[in-house]
Amino acid sequence: MDKTERQISLYSSLAITTLLNSGKLLALRESGLLSRLWRFDIAEFGFQLTAIFLFCYLFFVLNLGTNSISALRVKNKLGRYLAINGLIFFVFTGTLAMSFRFLFYPEQVPVFFRAIHFSRFGLSLILTGMMVKVMLLMRESGRQARENEQLKSSYMHTELELLKDQMNPHFLFNSLSSLSAVVREDPVLAQQYIVHLSRVFRYALNRPANNLVTVGEELKMVESFAQLFKMRFEDSFRLEVTVDERFTNYKLPHLSLQPLLENAAKHNAATPERPLVVRIVVEDDSINVINNLNPVEAVSNGLGLLNLSERFRILMNQEIIIEKQADVFLVKLPLQHE
Repeated sequence: MDKTERQISLYSSLAITTLLNSGKLLALRESGLLSRLWRFDIAEFGFQLTAIFLFCYLFFVLNLGTNSISALRVKNKLGRYLAINGLIFFVFTGTLAMSFRFLFYPEQVPVFFRAIHFSRFGLSLILTGMMVKVMLLMRESGRQARENEQLKSSYMHTELELLKDQMNPHFLFNSLSSLSAVVREDPVLAQQYIVHLSRVFRYALNRPANNLVTVGEELKMVESFAQLFKMRFEDSFRLEVTVDERFTNYKLPHLSLQPLLENAAKHNAATPERPLVVRIVVEDDSINVINNLNPVEAVSNGLGLLNLSERFRILMNQEIIIEKQADVFLVKLPLQHE
């Protein structure tokens, strides 16, 4: 029994005891029918309260605790389980009946009172048994919920790792391809490219355990990533970031913005006359990445956006919004408050 079950057992025992003994208070009325049959005795009343309370609580402990009786139920040995409970009932009630007679009725107790005594404990057993069944159902429901949560967590972790494994080779291939082009054109510029590339990879590798980072951390990575694009495209690429300071501590999945910049560069031509402009703004608790459209033919399997969407679904339990308009491509990424 855990703490909650002990408290429920305690309060249920008190409730059953009160319910089954409240009728005796009618004997306090001198003109009442019950007062003619039975004289109210505070000691006797207290004994009955204590006896039924202990009886109920004992059955809760025996049937919900870690003991040999509960083990019979777990092993589905219901015959022995019910027989032992029945034996305990008769031993307990018989002992209390003799104690009650010895303390309060030295003479012969009427059959009527003996019947009331056993019926009261019989009702206590039935009510206690019902509560035990309810608590066992609650325990089973809680166990299944915990197992489902563990399975869900394990599945989400595995699925997320698969998505990360799919994304990283894609990122590495694109970066090395770009580096190869820069090295051929300008070796000095290639050294700066490597510095920024190392920052991006360091950020990619040092992901937090929960896979969530702040907007501020993600934007610092984007600055280095944008420098890689500027070295490659020169005046043909421009990044504009408009994010208020109050949003920098909001959370989003690690490496959420980098795939969108890659996607924009892959699917659009960039020339000095028509530069590729990527804008990052925060509106309505979402960070929006917007780029102008100058489409080029490019082989695409949609893996980047698909992975990004899956990561938001797993980590944030929210969906990203993708809108393609006449002249712009917009992706809205929901943010998690501090």
